[in-house]
Amino acid sequence: MSNISEKLAAALEKLKQLQDEGRSAIRARDLTRGQREILQSNNFIQPVIKGWYISSRPDDRAGDTTPWYAAFWDFCADYANERFGQDWCLSPERSLQIHVGNRTVPKQLIIRTPKGGNKPKQLIHGTSIFDLRRSLPDAEVTTTSGQLKIYRLPNALIKAAAAFYTQFPTDARAALLGISNASVLLPELLDKGHSTIAGRLCGAFRNIGRDSIANEIKKAMEAVGHDISEVDPFEEKIAVSHHDKIASPREARLRLMWQTMRADIDNVLPNTDGINCDPSEYLRQVDETSVDDAYHSLSIEGYRVTPELIEQVKSGAWNPDDSEADRKNYDALAASGYLNSFKAVKKSLARVLGGENAGIVARQDHGDWFRELFAPLVKAGAQSAGSLAGYRSGRVLISGSRHYPASGAEVPDLMATFFDLLEKEDNPASRIVLGHFVFVFIHPYSDGNGRTARFLMNLMLASAGYPWTVIRVQDRENYVLALEAASVDGNIKPFADFLGRTIRHQMES
Repeated sequence: MSNISEKLAAALEKLKQLQDEGRSAIRARDLTRGQREILQSNNFIQPVIKGWYISSRPDDRAGDTTPWYAAFWDFCADYANERFGQDWCLSPERSLQIHVGNRTVPKQLIIRTPKGGNKPKQLIHGTSIFDLRRSLPDAEVTTTSGQLKIYRLPNALIKAAAAFYTQFPTDARAALLGISNASVLLPELLDKGHSTIAGRLCGAFRNIGRDSIANEIKKAMEAVGHDISEVDPFEEKIAVSHHDKIASPREARLRLMWQTMRADIDNVLPNTDGINCDPSEYLRQVDETSVDDAYHSLSIEGYRVTPELIEQVKSGAWNPDDSEADRKNYDALAASGYLNSFKAVKKSLARVLGGENAGIVARQDHGDWFRELFAPLVKAGAQSAGSLAGYRSGRVLISGSRHYPASGAEVPDLMATFFDLLEKEDNPASRIVLGHFVFVFIHPYSDGNGRTARFLMNLMLASAGYPWTVIRVQDRENYVLALEAASVDGNIKPFADFLGRTIRHQMES
């Protein structure tokens, strides 16, 4: 082993030790100068600010935001712990977003600390930390989420600024739905005499139809002599669907997202007379698109395939043992999995064309589609058998996106909620647009989410009488940007418009 290789191996061993300790923020003093230089020159670490680094991979592209977005929250917690010890917490507004599962990477993260300098610290990729000099809340009103120090949900609602309700109405309503009884709010409201805040909370709870909580707050405050003037902090009132059991504020947020977004999906799809074709003819036409669909769907995900390779795989003329390179072999295995999954989706289409509820069919069959996607890779030893287990158990990240999907532990409940919404949705456009978007928003699998979402979209299209629609690789940038706008900004209109144009093009071709 050369001297350089020995130094790199030693530096990587030290880096692994830091990672095993759960460190996302790597301080300069954690490594020797030689270790830092050799790790950085080989792209195993990258600088964030002077004296601070994060881990990266040699194959990460220059300018790729994914390593930073993956490390952002843990890096900020490590950085705050190093600078401020235990004397810090996130703002009440950010705490509410963490409670409801919104971990979108912000452009600026505000940290409250009595040691703050009231100035921003520029990080990378246009992000920053602002250490705001503020006294800390009492320990009993704070908690932790992972490494993040945040306000407890009731106390965050009390402390949040009125502007939060207009800037982030879905998150605010989801947080309010996480409160089951006024008793968790009243101690602080009464002890601190927060009559104005009590009036705002009364108005907010009444906005979402929780009149009993609003009445209890108002009566309790008036009983000790406070004059309560109710003010609805939201800009508009929506009819919030109530459920006997809302498992978590995260589930509430998903239901609210669906409800508010469906109101923005209007007249985006071309007219259709519904299912009025022979099912066998419809399936024949679908089968004719299989190669074209596989080429574009796989290409969107970064596989290097050609229509010719896919035709070979489809006809059985391709032999993996004859592959000239491991990469070509891997791509061909992925194509084989896609075509097998396509066949499974056709079986689901037949059920829907026969009159079954598309949401129920998707709930029952999407696991089959997923397993078929990766079975050839598992059989060839290119992936572990465990990858076919189903929903992920850990974190997953979307390349280049500020959206931070739910933890693996939250996925089963969120998917159950998703399919409940899909089954009960009677608007074809909402089934199609939100069916695709919410699936990738949850990102239930470690891989294959985009392909599975496009299959699901086409199942919903068939349920409304639209043809199988291919999202083409040349439209990838607009497609990804539209999904990002919906995931990060809550704006579904660009994605709805994109799908509307794509479906029209398919119908006219």
